[in-house]
Amino acid sequence: MHYLMIILATVFLVACDAKVSNDSKKVVASVSAEKALEPTSTPDKQDSVKISDNWIRATAPGQAVGAAYMTLTSPQDSKLVYVETAAAGSVEIHNMTMENGVMKMRMLDELTLKANQAEKLAPGGFHLMLFDLKQQLKAGESATIKLCFKDNNGNITHQNVILPIKDAQS
Repeated sequence: MHYLMIILATVFLVACDAKVSNDSKKVVASVSAEKALEPTSTPDKQDSVKISDNWIRATAPGQAVGAAYMTLTSPQDSKLVYVETAAAGSVEIHNMTMENGVMKMRMLDELTLKANQAEKLAPGGFHLMLFDLKQQLKAGESATIKLCFKDNNGNITHQNVILPIKDAQS
């Protein structure tokens, strides 16, 4: 049942330039996926979000879902609003919390990044869920992920990052 809820949540994947409808509070893409992925500015080195401790958990043969982790530090207030990779059909931003002894996972439309504060995406907390994996993610290999950030002025920037694939124990 929990797995079914996760799959159903993939329908609400948010594109880079999404708007929230006032009447329904559902996310509605305002432009096509190709257009939404176009950056509105190119980040200077000092304006780029620092990405560290990045990795993807290795998967078992036939496993359709994976997870990616990293630490994001933005030089200014911004939001992670979209993620994509050729390794998966879709990627969602998720958060896991413990409530009354029950672990709960929920999809987020965006992840807020405060200026100069590291936001850790790690097992048991914020993380990226990779759905409809194209192939097994094997330890020792790597995958490229495109992260889409939006600053408080509405400027959209992209950063491609290569994540090593590791066993959970590594």
